[in-house]
Amino acid sequence: MMLKVDNLEVEIEGVQVLRGISFTLESGKTTVLIGRNGAGKTTTLRAIMGLLPVVSGTVSLAGDALLDKPAFARAPLGIGYAPEDRRLIAEFSVRENILLPALALNMAPAERKRRLDETYALIPQLETLDARPGGSVSGGQGKMVALGRALMVADRVLLLDEPFQGLAPALALDYARALKRLKAEKRDIAYMITESSPDLLSSVADETLTIERGMVSGGTVEAI
Repeated sequence: MMLKVDNLEVEIEGVQVLRGISFTLESGKTTVLIGRNGAGKTTTLRAIMGLLPVVSGTVSLAGDALLDKPAFARAPLGIGYAPEDRRLIAEFSVRENILLPALALNMAPAERKRRLDETYALIPQLETLDARPGGSVSGGQGKMVALGRALMVADRVLLLDEPFQGLAPALALDYARALKRLKAEKRDIAYMITESSPDLLSSVADETLTIERGMVSGGTVEAI
């Protein structure tokens, strides 16, 4: 077991968004969270990352409670997060955007280089964009950059929020290939990916959960 969410409830401006959701993310497995816009997918990931207050419930990483830790203390625990809106710094180069969390954590230069080289090997498209300003990349390319940035710290858990949203078919295919390489090569990581359509992730999903009106249901599926 790696990351466990138990009976989590979240309110935003007095409106209950998550209603007692529970699930477990296992190392080496990909859990896909499917739901329509507004169902609670993004809220779930933000709550795990400490970006939203939690009304009740627990979130634990390898048995250690997370909810009493501030948001900035969660990435150092090995949790990588790529938000749906990318959040790149326009003035920074693609390389600087990718390295940002490693720099924020004062990661040793040799380790930063090792992780960057590993990320470029997994996602070759990023190396070709290396020197471009973050503000000049397309929306789809920005999704790739956000994935690379999350990989700089994702030793234990990787959370990807709607990575395929708005991608052109060619970029969607590249992203899917990157995810398959990532899953094959980084078997110690527990993955959660949110999406609106289960078809986009059928080739990488070990378990598919459905979220509707802030409640989760689901079951195990056989990965292709």
